Amino acid sequence: MFEGRTALVTGGSRGIGYAIAGELVSNGARVCVTGRKQAQLDEALAELGGGDGVIGVAGGSDDPQHREDAVARTVEAFGAVDLLVNNAGTNPQYGPLVDADLKAVDKIMSVNVVAPLGWVQEAWRAWMAEHGGVVLNVASIGGLRPGSWIGAYNTSKAGLIQLTRQLALELGPTVRVNAIAPAVVKTDFASALYEGREGEVAAKYPMKRLGTPSDAASAARWLLSDEAGWVTGETVVLDGGVGLVGWDGPDA
Repeated sequence: MFEGRTALVTGGSRGIGYAIAGELVSNGARVCVTGRKQAQLDEALAELGGGDGVIGVAGGSDDPQHREDAVARTVEAFGAVDLLVNNAGTNPQYGPLVDADLKAVDKIMSVNVVAPLGWVQEAWRAWMAEHGGVVLNVASIGGLRPGSWIGAYNTSKAGLIQLTRQLALELGPTVRVNAIAPAVVKTDFASALYEGREGEVAAKYPMKRLGTPSDAASAARWLLSDEAGWVTGETVVLDGGVGLVGWDGPDA
């Protein structure tokens, strides 16, 4: 499906990003994976098969130099950057927004909104402007409706969804830009939302289970492929039907 194409997946050393990277590798893509921690990144690369078709670049997604270096190394190693997956995210804020530490809020916006735009700019300049490509942003259902005590994170994901629409409008037809918006997916990043009470949380979902990284990766594979060639500016909700029952967060 992705033979001859190169992907860059941010925050790809674990969770949803790792699952997407694995899906791309198993379908023939050459992949560059980024992550903050070198040891964790090395472990992920080994699990993805290593070899000449997978590389990693450690660094923070909100670091402009890291973004420039990662895109440059991807093009140097594989000659292209056809697919960009903006998966890296953070959430150091919990509780009422009115009491939030604004430094934490600023960090969330920097990683979850500004950095994805920076990655797109780098990929555009290095390859996509001339050759085209596909961008996939990993958002959240929290960006579509308010709920629980992760308001800064939800606000950032709403911004990412709007960024998806705006970039799709600006970059078409050369580049398609879409997003996925998962509900609670069983990852280390989301563990605080379900750990110790998974059954209780899952019971609120019509599908009676939480999402898995592979659920997100399957949707990502389609949006990144030519099968979705007439889809741009869209956010695909992956929520096990929980939006149908008006559920507003794991703490509701």
